[in-house]
Amino acid sequence: MYLVMASIGPDYLRTDVALIIDQGKRNVLLVCNGSGAQPSPYSSSNFEIKFQQRGCQMIKESIARQTSTMFGDGKRLMSLDVFRGATMAAMILVNNSSIGQETFAPLRHAKWHGWTFADLVFPFFLWIIGVSMAFSFARRIDEGVNRHQLMLHTLRRAALLFGIGLLLNGFPRFNLETIRIPGVLQRIAVCYLVGAAIFIYTSWRAQVYWIIGLSTTYWMMMTLIPVPGYGPGVLNQIGNFSQYVDNLLLPGHLLTNGWDPEGLVSTLPAITNLLFGALCGTLLQREDVDAREKTIWMFVWGLVLVALAGFLNHFMPINKRLWTPPYELLTSGCALFVFASCYWFIDVLNKKDWSGPLLIYGANPILIYVASSLFAKLLSLIGMSTRLYAGLLEVMTSPIMVSLLYAMMHVSAMYAMAWFLFKHRLFLRL
Repeated sequence: MYLVMASIGPDYLRTDVALIIDQGKRNVLLVCNGSGAQPSPYSSSNFEIKFQQRGCQMIKESIARQTSTMFGDGKRLMSLDVFRGATMAAMILVNNSSIGQETFAPLRHAKWHGWTFADLVFPFFLWIIGVSMAFSFARRIDEGVNRHQLMLHTLRRAALLFGIGLLLNGFPRFNLETIRIPGVLQRIAVCYLVGAAIFIYTSWRAQVYWIIGLSTTYWMMMTLIPVPGYGPGVLNQIGNFSQYVDNLLLPGHLLTNGWDPEGLVSTLPAITNLLFGALCGTLLQREDVDAREKTIWMFVWGLVLVALAGFLNHFMPINKRLWTPPYELLTSGCALFVFASCYWFIDVLNKKDWSGPLLIYGANPILIYVASSLFAKLLSLIGMSTRLYAGLLEVMTSPIMVSLLYAMMHVSAMYAMAWFLFKHRLFLRL
C-alpha cells in the first residue's frame, strides 16, 4: 500500500488529495480535502472516478495521469524512468571518478578507439530522450496540438538547453573570448531539435532512412574528404575531418586546443541514437503487439545492432570521441538490451519494489546534471576536492578505491538532492 499526497487541478480548482494505492489490486482510494468530492475507489485501468459535485473533471484527469505514471500504464513507462535514473547515477559516477591518478577501468573513457562502460552513458541518455519524445509527441498530437506548435515548443526547449550548457561551461569566469561552445547539454539540444523535426514530419520508415543517411554521410565525410596537411580518412585525434571543421569554425572555443569530443560534425551520428530511441518508443505504443512480443523484438534488434557494430568495426573503429557509426550502433543496441530487461521485469512482470531510488534519481535529470557539474566545479575551485581525496587516501591506502569512494560521495550527495526535490514535488520542466 502507498499513500501519496498531491496538490492537483488548475489554479482556480486546486486541491490537496491523498491517494491510497493498493499496488497488488491496482486500486486507488481518493480523498479530496476542501473540494467537496467524496472518496470513491476506482481501477487504474480505466481511471474512472466518480465525484459527487460538478467542476472536478480537471482533478479527475490530473489524478488519472499521475496514477498512470506510477503504475506504468497508459502512455508512461516506469521502466523508462528507472532506466533514466540508472543512467543519471552512472553519469555522475563516471564524471567524478577521475579525481585521482587511478580509477577502475570501466569508469574511464576509452583513450581513443574501443569502448568501456563509461562510453555507454551519454548515448544511453540520448536514446532515452528519443523514447520519451515519441510518447510525449504522440500524446500532444492526440490532444490536438498541431505539428508546427510542437516544433516551436521543441525549439524553445532546445534553446534553453543550449543556453544552460553555455552557462555551465562559462562558470565561474564567463570569459566570452575563450568560453567552450560545444558541450553535453549543447549536443543534447541539437540532437533533440533535429531528431524532433525528423520525428514530427516523417513516418517511422522515413526515420530509418534518416538514420542510414546520417550515418552514411558522416562515414563518407570522415573517410573521403581530405584534410589540409593530412589527407582523407585520418581517424586520429588531430587530422580527422571532424577536428578540422571544429577548429576552423570554433577556434578558441573548444575543450582543448583544437579538439572537442562534442564537436559539430560528430553530432550528426549522435542524432541517430535519439532516432533509435524514437523508433523503440513507436514500437512500445503499438496496441497490436503484446508486451511479450515487444520485449522479444527489442532483444532481437539489440542483438542485430550490436552484431552490425562488431562487423563495421573492421572498417571504421568504435570510437566515442569521434562518435563513429559502429559506436552509435553498439550503444543503441546495448540501450535496447538494458531497457528491454527493465521493461520485462518492471512493466510486464510488475517487479518494481526495488526501483524507488532510481525513479527518484530520474525525476529531475537536467537539474541533477547541472547541480552535479556545479558541485564538482565548486569543490575544485575552493580546493576541497583535493583535500577530500588526500584525506580519504590517509584512511584507505588504495588510490583506486579512494577514487571510487569519492565518486560515490558525489552520487550520494546528488541523490539526497533528488530525494528532497521529489519529496516536495519540485520538478524542472523546460
